[in-house]
Amino acid sequence: MTIEPEDPANPATTSVDPVAEAFYARALPRLRTFMLVLGPVLTVGVWIWFGIRSAAGFLLGSAIAYLNFEWLKSGVSSLADRVTNTGKSQSSKGVIARFVLRYCLLGLAAYAILISFPASLRGLFAGLFLPVGAIVCEAVYEVYAGVTRRV
Repeated sequence: MTIEPEDPANPATTSVDPVAEAFYARALPRLRTFMLVLGPVLTVGVWIWFGIRSAAGFLLGSAIAYLNFEWLKSGVSSLADRVTNTGKSQSSKGVIARFVLRYCLLGLAAYAILISFPASLRGLFAGLFLPVGAIVCEAVYEVYAGVTRRV
């Protein structure tokens, strides 16, 4: 019996660390938590520095970004489940309809804010970057965990 060395190019020969796998499997729930914490905290900061209208726009943008993240996550999960379980791909009409619906809702919210409170538009656009802030927080957390716990 010969023991073959691990080859990073061949996933069949690499060993999987269960601790690391469990850690990275919890990344999506951590992203959701980061967004749910960052949204209100940053809204208060926007309110202090830029006023209530910008804070309202930021909160609306954060809510749209969070909703878009959840829809995208559930759409990708259901599409992957459908492909792996049945071997059939989902109809392209449904995927395109949900994609267009997300951006139509974003456009309607931007239009409503532009018409009613033009000063809030910058806050709305800033709030749409909430997932980016959550991803930065997750990256910092993963670096911290990798340095301190060797994950």
